[in-house]
Amino acid sequence: MDLGRARRRIAEHADLNAFISISAETGDGVVVAVKDLVDVAGMVTTAGGIILPNTPAADDAPIVKRIRSHGCVIVGKTNLHEFAFGVTSVNPHYGPVRNPRDPERVAGGSSGGSAVAVAMEMCDWAIGSDTGGSIRIPASLCGVVGFKPALGSIDTAGVVPLSHSLDTLGPIAPDVATAAAAYSMMSGEPPAAEPVSAPRLGVPSGWVAGLDAETAWAWELVSRGVPEVDFPGRDELFDVGLTILLVEAAAFHRRWAEQFPEKYGADVIGLIRRGLEVLAVDFEAALLAWPRLREEAQRAMEGVDALILPATAIVAPPISAGREVREPLSRFTRPFNTTGQPVVALPAPASGLPVGIQVVGKTNGDALGVAATLEREWRGRGA
Repeated sequence: MDLGRARRRIAEHADLNAFISISAETGDGVVVAVKDLVDVAGMVTTAGGIILPNTPAADDAPIVKRIRSHGCVIVGKTNLHEFAFGVTSVNPHYGPVRNPRDPERVAGGSSGGSAVAVAMEMCDWAIGSDTGGSIRIPASLCGVVGFKPALGSIDTAGVVPLSHSLDTLGPIAPDVATAAAAYSMMSGEPPAAEPVSAPRLGVPSGWVAGLDAETAWAWELVSRGVPEVDFPGRDELFDVGLTILLVEAAAFHRRWAEQFPEKYGADVIGLIRRGLEVLAVDFEAALLAWPRLREEAQRAMEGVDALILPATAIVAPPISAGREVREPLSRFTRPFNTTGQPVVALPAPASGLPVGIQVVGKTNGDALGVAATLEREWRGRGA
């Protein structure tokens, strides 16, 4: 893809609100869209809000410098859920990111613009961030591939934080091979998306429940015959991760939330205030539980190559949906920010609105390799 074609696609589908700003770059190379909480030299970083200074970044974030060294060019900065603090990308300042399959539905968040940019061929691949599912949720709802690498795999300097302990950068791409190549450029690790012969799969015991009809149908199609395995409890993993995220996000936003509460969307200022109300003893308990849960998760993976489970419990909800969609959209993603494991979100071979399936590995190579295997097996199986 060239920059000219990418910009034409962006203009043709401006109604999807995938981008906040378009670059003035020229040149040839792999065309990348960057979530607008990552600094790109010469472009303003908004983080999807209206509080940060309206001043172009003086320098590229390390992640942008790294991909430029591989010849990538930046087409623009993608829209997102305000300050990455949500799962829908319904942004009150830059418009809701609309789902390419049904513009009256959400694209998912918080990296919604990045997922739409990939799905609509506005770039070759895109950078997203993931703190509770923000790569995997929009990838799932938009029918593309999203990769959340193992925690700590990629430098997050030059990125507006949500939760400094849990934030992860990763690629959103049209397929696993492209995601693996993008991750290699982002991290410096060799690409590792070779299919794994006869991978040993498992489903976390007692985890998968409460799916809507479309998701349940797709899940049955891909999980038939896969055994359940013991794994730490979903609810504890979810709650520990959410507590850490809420407190760290509230600490980052506290001064602005006190001075300019009217500059936040209602949902985000509500979450910031919720974080400010978390008791110190509860935050301390979450921090103490966190390493134990990560250790238990590692032990639980000893008998399998990867876990599979849905990325979300529901397909893309309407843009008019309220806070009731937060939990079903992040129910199966947030626990793996707590464990820190690498996860690929991969489209299920189903018709209708997209359904994503998570592939949870022990290493980045495991997750990408098993995802490549499943992608190959599922190709052509869509109903």
